This record gives sequence, C-alpha cells and structure tokens, in this order.
Amino acid sequence: MILKPLKIGDLVARIPIIQGGMGVGVSRSRLAAAVANEGGIGIISGVGIGFLEPDFEKNTMQANLRALVTEIKKARLLSPKGIIGVNVLTAMNNFNELVRTAVAEGIDLVVAGAGLPTNLPELVEGFKTKIVPIVSSGKAAKILMKLWDKKYGRSADMIIVEGPKAGGHLGFSEEELSQEELPDLMRIVQEVIEEVQPFEEKYSCKIPVIAAGGIYSGADIAAYLKGGAAGVQMATRFVATHECDADIKFKEQYVQCKEEDIVIIKSPVGMPGRALENEFIKKMTQAKAAIRGCYLCLKGCNPHVAPYCISRALIEAVKGNVEKGLVFVGSNACKIDGIVSVKELMHSLVQEAQQV
Repeated sequence: MILKPLKIGDLVARIPIIQGGMGVGVSRSRLAAAVANEGGIGIISGVGIGFLEPDFEKNTMQANLRALVTEIKKARLLSPKGIIGVNVLTAMNNFNELVRTAVAEGIDLVVAGAGLPTNLPELVEGFKTKIVPIVSSGKAAKILMKLWDKKYGRSADMIIVEGPKAGGHLGFSEEELSQEELPDLMRIVQEVIEEVQPFEEKYSCKIPVIAAGGIYSGADIAAYLKGGAAGVQMATRFVATHECDADIKFKEQYVQCKEEDIVIIKSPVGMPGRALENEFIKKMTQAKAAIRGCYLCLKGCNPHVAPYCISRALIEAVKGNVEKGLVFVGSNACKIDGIVSVKELMHSLVQEAQQV
C-alpha cells in the first residue's frame, strides 16, 4: 500500500509516523529532529527534561522550563522544516507552565496524556500550535471532545489512541492488563473514529486518529492504516537508534532483553506501567526506598508513602545506570536485535508497509 501523508490542519507530515515522547530525557532534540527530517513527526518529552541542568535539584521547575526552551531551539536548528512537537503529562504539577513555554517557542503541536487535558485549549489560545490528547477509550475521547466543544468552542486537532501494549504508564487497570487477552487496540481506534465524526462535521475539519502502543513493523502500520487510522505513533523502535538521546547502556537494554524480562509494575503514583525487570525493580518490590527531596513532578505522588522516586529512577536509567533505575519499554522491545540510524529505521518501516 502507498502511505498517505498525515495532515493535521495546515501541517503535513510526508510519512504518517509519529515518534512517541519518552521521558526522562530519552527523546529530546536529537531524536525528534532526526525523525522530523525523515518526514515523520518528532516529539520532545517535557517530562523531567531539565535533569542535566546544574540547578535541577534545587530549582526543578525553572530548570525544566529552561531546558525545554533549549531543546526546542536545538530541534529547530537541526530540522528547520520538520514538524516538532512536545509531549507533556497532564498529571504533572507544572503542566500549564510547560505547555505555555513550548507554545511561546512556536512548537508545532502539544501531545498530552496521563489524564484528560481539560484546559489545554486555553493554554494555546492565540497560537497556531495544534493540540493532541492521548486517550485509551472511545468514552474518554467523547468526554473530552464534548467538554472542549462546550467550554472552548473547538475540537482536538488530532487524537492519539494508546493501547495496552505501550511502554511506560498505561491508561488501563491492572485487572485489564492481567487478562490473557488484552483490550484490542484496533477496536478502540475504530470506536474513537466514530466518536470524533460528529465533531468533524460540526467544525468542518478532519480529526486524524492515530494508533499507538505495541506497533512494531511496517506490516503493523499497514494494518492500522487499513483499519481507519490516519497514522501511527511508535516509541520503542526509536530507542534503538543512534540518534536516541539516552545513554548507550540504556539502548543496549532494549537489544538484550527477552520477552520474560518485560513486566507490568505499579508506579509510585499508583498507575500500572510496562518496564524491564532488573535489580532496581526487584529491590523496590521488597522494601521502601528513602526519598530524599522531592521534585514535585506528578500530582498524586506522596513522597511519604511512595516506594521510590520515579523521577530519580528514570534519570538514573537514561544516564546509563540501568540497574539502579527504571527502564520503561513497549511490549515488543524483545524483538529488537540491533541499533540503527533513524534514516534506516524509517526507510525499512515505509518499505515494509508499502509491500503489504
């Protein structure tokens, strides 16, 4: 099949592949720009992005805002004509500040997950920045679209549907994830497509619906496009690239892992997540770690009862201290057998999809 461009209003990505945002520090300017230069959409993760700033420990929010500006500017220099977005978690305490900062820097789109970003339209008002919520059900998409329609008189510019096979925090219950048969992403995508149709008619626009979570090959891409999705989001595949911003030891974890190494964990904020089982994970299931200082990163995280600091765990991992940190992965990470360039990966994905 021939891959059609992904159109988000006046933005047109030649290849309908979005590189998923991965924090802390896994997807920054280098990876996002490389994907954008190949015709896809590159995403910088705003989660804990200032971890390398000298004042991160004492002045976390300002360090994050400063680093976000720096990474957006770098991405623009590396990919002046590419489409660059920022992924920000709705559950973050400084969600509003991060979004406003990215918008002021002229970011093309804001992707928001980990909860419904109910106030996102007001944060981009007066700018051309596209708003892209991440949902895990048709119901969630309907609730958010109705709210935005009533309160702001507008719709989403695109919707990403993240299924149960994604990496990191998941929008499904532990019970759903423990079932032998996981909720079907294709079915959820089609439910969301149905839910957005009334809003497409009302606002005389096309709202692309994107499939995400566990998409690995060109054949997967072709299947979801045939199923009605306008494009796909992929994250795990982009970790095993030379341009990925994580330490080489972090990338090697993806190359070396086996299916049995991939487990569902419970994060300090109570959400289930998919990660690699390592010494850190084993230790955290046995005893509570002492949390020294708090970055105030996530709403609902209580450092007095949390088993460990998730920010610190992710920072250790991305720096290469993988046995002392948390390595989030998608369900198909075990299929990766080597590290390639973004150009090679994008070319092979497109070629595989077109051959189907």
